[in-house]
Amino acid sequence: MSQAKERPILFSAPMVRALLEGRKTVTRRSIKPSMRGFDVSFELHQQDDGSWRPMHTFDESCMDDQGTEHPVVCPYGQPGDRLWVRESFWQAGTYVQSYPDDDEGSWAGSRRVHYRADGAPPNEPNRHYPGGLRNGSYSAADPDKIWRPRPSIHMPRWASRILLEITAVRVERLQDITEAQALAEGVRLYTDHSECGDWYHVEGIETYSADPRKSFELLWTGINGAESWGVNPWVWVVEFKRIQPFKPDDDTR
Repeated sequence: MSQAKERPILFSAPMVRALLEGRKTVTRRSIKPSMRGFDVSFELHQQDDGSWRPMHTFDESCMDDQGTEHPVVCPYGQPGDRLWVRESFWQAGTYVQSYPDDDEGSWAGSRRVHYRADGAPPNEPNRHYPGGLRNGSYSAADPDKIWRPRPSIHMPRWASRILLEITAVRVERLQDITEAQALAEGVRLYTDHSECGDWYHVEGIETYSADPRKSFELLWTGINGAESWGVNPWVWVVEFKRIQPFKPDDDTR
């Protein structure tokens, strides 16, 4: 049995909250095989080695337009592998300037972080800013100076607080999603006006829908573009469960 692998995966703040609340147990990601001639008219068939091979719906060829076979392997892993979540965050630290060569200063971040999904960081007084900061900026307690916003792609492994274990991987057309799967994607039931019937929405999207699949469509197009739903691409469907995170001492990953 091969050893489980660990890979990073990005989630937005609303989806992070859905993960923390246990409402999100699956994610769909577009399949982007690096082969010429592949398009959405191909069918994907799983092989014994766990990879997927494209077969054209018209000529049933397993080859691209150059006559070469291309297995398609899920980049997120296989059942048993783990995904550590990268999310947007704030990092406490300071800018270190070395004159005259470094006019702008280099960022020296500490291991103190605050997750954007949890709201703004605390505005703490310090010796540099005894009254704190204003206008969307936040000071950090000594020995740091400020909280700096960092994008999810820059989150190091040690700062990740959510670890997921893959339980299943499959491929399907985007529009084949069921109501149950839409709910498992983080779509939630709107309960503020239950007397009006069941309405669904995704946090951060103001539109409400009577069908959870429609709410997922709005989530998908908000991320991938207005035309992405109509294309009905093949997607990876990665199901997972949340497990206790392990934070290694190595902060270089």
